[in-house]
Amino acid sequence: MSFRLSQRSRAALQGVHPDLVVVVEAAIELTPVDFMVSEGLRTAARQAELVRAGASRTLNSRHLTGHAVDVAAWVDGQVRWDWPLYPRIAEAFKAAAKTRGVRLIWGGDWPRLRDGPHFELDRRAYP
Repeated sequence: MSFRLSQRSRAALQGVHPDLVVVVEAAIELTPVDFMVSEGLRTAARQAELVRAGASRTLNSRHLTGHAVDVAAWVDGQVRWDWPLYPRIAEAFKAAAKTRGVRLIWGGDWPRLRDGPHFELDRRAYP
């Protein structure tokens, strides 16, 4: 099944690095689980707000430079946060990145504080 990015998702991609946008656009066509882009580029004020709320632990987020996106699984017309959905979405992101030569990091692969909805361009390739 092939899904499409919504207008809201496309709006959330404004200011995101073009290589990451290409990966998102390809991943939506590959994923077995529909998703929406919930956040892309963030302001410093938004990032500080997320840190205060405990939703982030850094003021040096890749979102500040447009090098990261967060997605939300979209199942039966609603956002779902069930962990098993996110590795399936991540497979599509990783496949899309690999075929396009884009070095991508998935927050779900982090050894601590796993973040299933988070995808970012590798700092070593995209400083």
